[in-house]
Amino acid sequence: MAMLFHASFPRKINIRKYSFSAAILFFLTLLTPKHSLLSLSLAHPIPPSTSSDTYDVAERRCYNPEEEEAMTSAGCKNRTRRGTAASEWSAWSKTCSEAVLSIARRRETGEWLKNVRRKIHENPELAFEEYETSRLIREELDLMEVSYRHPLAKTGIRAWIGTGGPPFVAIRADMDALPIQEAVEWEYKSKVAGKMHACGHDAHVAMLIGAAKILKSREHLLKGTVILIFQPAEEAGNGAKRMIQDGALEDVEAIFAVHVSHQHPTAMIGSRPGPLLAGCGFFRAVISGKKARAGNPHHSLDPILAASAIVISLQGIVSREANPLDSQVVSVTSFNGGNNLDMIPDTVVLGGTFRAFSNTSFYQLLERIEQVMVEQASVYRCSAEVDFFEKEYTIYPPTVNDDRMYQHVKKVAMDLLGPSNFKEVPPMMGAEDFSFYSQVVPAAFFYIGIRNETLGSTHTGHSPYFMIDEDVLPIGAATHAAIAERYLIEHG
Repeated sequence: MAMLFHASFPRKINIRKYSFSAAILFFLTLLTPKHSLLSLSLAHPIPPSTSSDTYDVAERRCYNPEEEEAMTSAGCKNRTRRGTAASEWSAWSKTCSEAVLSIARRRETGEWLKNVRRKIHENPELAFEEYETSRLIREELDLMEVSYRHPLAKTGIRAWIGTGGPPFVAIRADMDALPIQEAVEWEYKSKVAGKMHACGHDAHVAMLIGAAKILKSREHLLKGTVILIFQPAEEAGNGAKRMIQDGALEDVEAIFAVHVSHQHPTAMIGSRPGPLLAGCGFFRAVISGKKARAGNPHHSLDPILAASAIVISLQGIVSREANPLDSQVVSVTSFNGGNNLDMIPDTVVLGGTFRAFSNTSFYQLLERIEQVMVEQASVYRCSAEVDFFEKEYTIYPPTVNDDRMYQHVKKVAMDLLGPSNFKEVPPMMGAEDFSFYSQVVPAAFFYIGIRNETLGSTHTGHSPYFMIDEDVLPIGAATHAAIAERYLIEHG
């Protein structure tokens, strides 16, 4: 046909001859293989197939709204071919990471994130009281036109960005503060006496809101749905469990979360495969005997003696029953028999904590603690009742990272921030109720550094002097967004 349009015709055209020639060319065209015609008209031809399958080719490219231009398609492809023998392939590259990071690093984004975090920091709210924090989050989501469901677990929020279809990947932030009086003197100090964001949850919320903004601007690139979980009551131990009961993980196939860390320089990412944080439980035991004057101990059933033997015997669980390579802890932290120096009491109350890095070890500890207390009390003709506060959900299982999800966090962090800004960290005896999510779906928990000696950001969480380097906020937002978007591309 190309030759037909470029041919020179005589002034007097034989219409019948021309019509006959055109008809012949038309029939030749019908007989020509389809891929041969395509090769004449497409700049990037589809490789010919040995079958008669037809294909619908769709290509999406990384997009950088800051520069108002598309990145090279070679940098971030998400192509789909459909036919009777469908096949798919996807790719993520450094270009995609740079596109996400560039949005986060805009000056206005950083200032906005600081403002969000400071509003939350000035008005700390304890577990299941996060009404104003929840309202602020919903207002920001409304401005972005992000859909959400509220309330879950009293003040929690489940929001979503993307196609509305599978796959579904979740990123989570906790919202609650601690009953601590802030001792840091700065412009945005807590305005509520006796309450403080001393564990960085205000920063976690700000980073997740920042991720929502990034993901919303790139929603046309999402190959699935990102679920944003804003969770109450992490410190109380039952926020995550309540969120799950209310449907926070509906359809979710993987979940990720971050926690700020004063142990690592600002913006460094740290995590590890397998056990990262210990399971943590608490116990309270009432040892009951018979009261008598201290001068006549033979009239008593001495709970002081029984409780003392229990404390000693509990130490043997770890030192003689646990594998030395399997770190475990049993600590008695409270012993109360009253304050009458001339009386053997009728009851003694013991309290403490236990920790382990595997579910098997953790629940074995729980079982053995109860057995030792009950049996040891009986040796001294006393009785023991043990409460592990299970009804209050204060038992945290170990936080165990799925190997594949850990590898996903690692490659995202290294591509986004460079290999030198990722570190495999040792396990810690601290606990996190993110562990409840990790029992339901594959999960990965990671740290992001906030340590900055110049700013005084060196204090551990739950310290009245706790402070963060706010430069971490855009980096945390970008990390969340890249983890979620890349997961959808690679698992869609």
